[in-house]
Amino acid sequence: MRRTDRLQGLRLMKFEEVYERTSRAVLSAEEAAEVLGVSERTFRRWRGRFEAGGAEGLYDRRLGRASARRAPVDEVARVLDLHKTHYKGFTTKHFHEKLVEEHGFGLSYNWLRLTLQAHGRVTPAPRRGVHRRKRPRRPMVGMMLHQDGSTHEWVCGQIWDLIVTLDDATSEIYSAFFVDEEGTMSSLRALRQVIAEHGLFCALYADRASHYWHTPAAGGKVDKDNPTQVGRALAQLGIELIPAYSPQARGRSERMFATLQDRLPKELALAGITTMAEANRFLAEVYLPRHNARFARPPEDAGSAFVPFAGNLEDILCIHEERVVGNDNTVRYNNRILQIPADRHRHHYVKTRVRVHEYPDGTLAVFHGPRCLARYSPEGEPITKVEQPGGVNRSDVAKACGYDGQRQAVAHIPTGPTTTTEAVNPFVT
Repeated sequence: MRRTDRLQGLRLMKFEEVYERTSRAVLSAEEAAEVLGVSERTFRRWRGRFEAGGAEGLYDRRLGRASARRAPVDEVARVLDLHKTHYKGFTTKHFHEKLVEEHGFGLSYNWLRLTLQAHGRVTPAPRRGVHRRKRPRRPMVGMMLHQDGSTHEWVCGQIWDLIVTLDDATSEIYSAFFVDEEGTMSSLRALRQVIAEHGLFCALYADRASHYWHTPAAGGKVDKDNPTQVGRALAQLGIELIPAYSPQARGRSERMFATLQDRLPKELALAGITTMAEANRFLAEVYLPRHNARFARPPEDAGSAFVPFAGNLEDILCIHEERVVGNDNTVRYNNRILQIPADRHRHHYVKTRVRVHEYPDGTLAVFHGPRCLARYSPEGEPITKVEQPGGVNRSDVAKACGYDGQRQAVAHIPTGPTTTTEAVNPFVT
């Protein structure tokens, strides 16, 4: 027996009892309506139907009839066919969004969910586990950002890492791109994108991966006195780095990755994308604007904690390594020999402690204190003019390093002072 039939039987039994008491003038129509939990007008209507047709007169006449608002059979068949062929594997919510955007669908998400469940296409979601208290969001944008990477088969047959940086206050994704492997360079690249576009923020919340923290004991506390390259760069910018000690602690970013892993591969497949370059372009130009419009929420406070930064980001958000100059005025770095050119400010740099900068594009530079001595290609060859990451011209950097822009050809004696008093271009050997 269906639930509706049982309810109809209970209503009939209760009505017959109340009707018998009103017939004996024990209850008035108003009191009978109150007992039944209906209006007096409804009770009088029910009484008339009962007296005219008996028990059958009280049955709900809507039962067994097709709803006037019922979706046409052709529409149901079209939806089921699209779900089976074109959008196979999509979640119900994602499928509903694509139906509305691409196919002019006008029915509700709930109708779609019930229809797919009734035809065995999806299963009802399991009950949620025990209640956990959610950490409150930061009230303003820029107060805390999350950064993490996710390894996944984003394109059929290809496993990449997706690096995502999002705001805790709004869940808006500021930076997202694919790389072969997550590491120091990918983290610095993401930070540079965010700071260049939005400015400095207050804190970065990240896991205990080796490019964020040194962890002496597996699963233990991080060593805050021994910063990594990322930690050093953030400290130099005045940004606090906060370690997360469990996946639950960074639940906001974990839930975002669950959404991305479900939706993004399907979107990339629909767009016919197979290469990382195409995927990164699609991600920046098409997917992220839609994703943020769908999932970002307004902050509690309309203000912003971002602060504009006017310094030189590229020489902060890069790898810094100290080296000692050899007797032939060269620096050895990762199997490359970097020849320091002649310098009109100093005879030589033998035994001097210098700093090597390695940039995300693979190029190198040697610094003595704040002064740039020379820049090199990824192979270690000196370069004179090349575009800086982010569009800064390296010739401008050369001027900032003391070069006046006039090319002067001079002989360079690596182990001794230069024999000319003319101005020397430090970017030409």
